[in-house]
Amino acid sequence: MLKYFKNKFLIIFIGFALWMLFWDSNSLLIHNELNSDIEKLENEKNYYRKEIIKDNKAIKELKKEEGLEKFAREEYYMKRDNEDIYIIEYQDSLNFKTDE
Repeated sequence: MLKYFKNKFLIIFIGFALWMLFWDSNSLLIHNELNSDIEKLENEKNYYRKEIIKDNKAIKELKKEEGLEKFAREEYYMKRDNEDIYIIEYQDSLNFKTDE
């Protein structure tokens, strides 16, 4: 077993391998960290692409007269002059503040 450790090429190879795996600026640990960052960014990119598609559909709907009127009625409670609006809220949709 000791004859293997007396071989200078083996010692140099082990030193080089340890250097490249742990201490080098391009080490395996840094590559793993960068790969996880890339994966997170790819997931964010996919999420934002889906959101862009959803927003484009909403914009197309708001460009129509019916869609704009529906949005104004639902979000801003706007009404025509001869209408009455009744807002019905269910118990589970109300936010209660508790004094602590």
